[in-house]
Amino acid sequence: MLKFSRIIIHIAFLYCIYLIGNWIQVTLDLFVPGSVIGMIILFVLLSTKMIKITWVEDGARFIVNNLALFFVPATVGIINYFDLFVGKGILLVVIVLFSTFLVMAGSGLTSQWMMRRKELNHD
Repeated sequence: MLKFSRIIIHIAFLYCIYLIGNWIQVTLDLFVPGSVIGMIILFVLLSTKMIKITWVEDGARFIVNNLALFFVPATVGIINYFDLFVGKGILLVVIVLFSTFLVMAGSGLTSQWMMRRKELNHD
C-alpha cells in the first residue's frame, strides 16, 4: 500500500508540473505546447537538483510501463475518421510507418552518440 501511495504522489507531482507548463503556455500565449514546457521545467529542476529523481522515479516508471494503454483511445478514435483511409489510406499507413522508423532510428543514433560521448568523457 505504501508503494501505491508513493506512485500516486509522484504522478500527482508530475501532473502539477504539467499544469504549470500549460498555465505558462496559456498565460504567455506561446506556440509551444504546455506539456513540452512542463517537460522542460522538469528537466531543469532535475538538472539543477532542485528536485531529486527519487521524488518522481516510481511514478514515472509506472507511467512508462503502462504507456501502451495511453495510445488505445487514440487508436480507437481513428475509426471515426475511416473515410480518410478510403482511396489513399495505404499512403497514410506508409507515411506513418516511415516516420515512425525515422523517429526510432534518430532516437537510437542520438542515444548511442550520447553514450559514446559520455564514455569518452569518463576516460
